[in-house]
Amino acid sequence: MADKLKVGTLISGGGTNLQAIIDACEAGSIDAQILFTGSDVPGVKGLERAQKAGIDTFVVDYSDIISSCRKEGVDDRLPADFDLREIQAKQQLVDAGKDPEKAAFFLKTRAIAEAALLDRILAYDMDLLVLAGFMRVLTPYFIDRINTVPGNHRIMNIHPALLPAFPGTDGYGDTFKYGCKVGGCTVHFIDYGEDTGPIIGQKAFEIEETDTLDDVKKKGLKKEWELYPACIQKYAETQAG
Repeated sequence: MADKLKVGTLISGGGTNLQAIIDACEAGSIDAQILFTGSDVPGVKGLERAQKAGIDTFVVDYSDIISSCRKEGVDDRLPADFDLREIQAKQQLVDAGKDPEKAAFFLKTRAIAEAALLDRILAYDMDLLVLAGFMRVLTPYFIDRINTVPGNHRIMNIHPALLPAFPGTDGYGDTFKYGCKVGGCTVHFIDYGEDTGPIIGQKAFEIEETDTLDDVKKKGLKKEWELYPACIQKYAETQAG
């Protein structure tokens, strides 16, 4: 039997997608093992789900880090290998020309938090990092330290819309407000933009005239729980073959 894919997971909340992946691993429907679950928010339900499954957990509190940076400054806390010009040249998340000081603060504080995250993640021998409801954008500083081989994407994300339509934080809400008759979800790899990376898989559902936004979200979540494990298995088979 081939070795199982070694997966790390990051969450920010309840962890329902994490639970779907845990269940799929336990059922043997994906050839993967979850090594850890990290969160940027302390005390969330997803951490309990991981602990119940015997998975290592940790927290890197982004809000606390950003708050302390506002009070104490950032430059003395930056990682030694951080290069602002390099990150600014690669990133597609903020308009540095519009407010350079604000953009620099954003990229610096994220790098400080991401360095703390990397300290925890890189302690594991991980094949794939799965964002299972992780609500923080990742900058090139972080991405380049996970995707160390050019063209080899190792960070996977799920988005609540049929990309490239409706990127951003409210995919189901945007789909519903636009009046779409079909909604869906997308699993994709992370790149330097927001929800712009290569698409791995998608699932769609019909939106009825009587559906509310809550109905759309419920339909979408059911599809997410099917799609994410399937895409992880697809990745596992690609690596094995």
